[in-house]
Amino acid sequence: MRILFIGDIVGKPGYTMICDNLNTIRSRHNVNVVIANAENSADGSGLTPKIYDKLIAAGVDGITLGDHIYRRKEIYSVLSSNSNIVKPANFPEDAPGQKLAIIGEAAGEQVAIVSLMGRVFMKPVDCPFQAADKILSQVPSTVRVILVDFHAEATSDKQLMGRYLDGRVTAVLGTHTHVPTADECILPGGTAFQCDVGMTGPYESILGRKISAVTEATTTFRPTQFQVATQDVRLGGAIVDVNIHTGKAKSIERVCIRSDEI
Repeated sequence: MRILFIGDIVGKPGYTMICDNLNTIRSRHNVNVVIANAENSADGSGLTPKIYDKLIAAGVDGITLGDHIYRRKEIYSVLSSNSNIVKPANFPEDAPGQKLAIIGEAAGEQVAIVSLMGRVFMKPVDCPFQAADKILSQVPSTVRVILVDFHAEATSDKQLMGRYLDGRVTAVLGTHTHVPTADECILPGGTAFQCDVGMTGPYESILGRKISAVTEATTTFRPTQFQVATQDVRLGGAIVDVNIHTGKAKSIERVCIRSDEI
């Protein structure tokens, strides 16, 4: 099995990249399952039902989110009623959404999706390590392939989660910083790991936002609207090859695909 995990989709450039090209990318890279972090899809912050529908129609099988999950209230109904989208598992029980999704029957093997949020330089949340232990105990024993999206700021936090879950999950892949890291590897226990898979959106930017607006706000302290940039659109992510009999990762490949390369 080959899983494509897509990093933070930023604004219209990001989700348009997915909608226009995912079928070609799936075919070219022999991908069986696609999972995407979509928390920045709606003008750079949050997700709407309309964009959710577009991503699923384009071929995304499962969706993870992060700290901007509730920025758009209209997504509450999607979180409550759909089985292929998850909230961070260390969010409160009463927060809208489910903590575990199981997808991938069409690929011949089920895949469990878990999202966790870090605590270093992030909003206060429950312990992600305890939440991981709890949610993994709820994964059916017949489901061997488990992908964890760790939405966190600090690389040390992400490395610790990778080591903590090594041998217990198929992959621990980081999101949130929008900057891809060059540390993809298979850990000793057979878990694929990368601190951050990067973003899917405009790379001629500051983390997906127009450079001029971010520069003005930073240098003058004047409140400025951070609009989503539009140039040099790329898909950032990782492809993980999985042994479906053991749930262990066989390989991980860092992915950065420019729209003009497709």
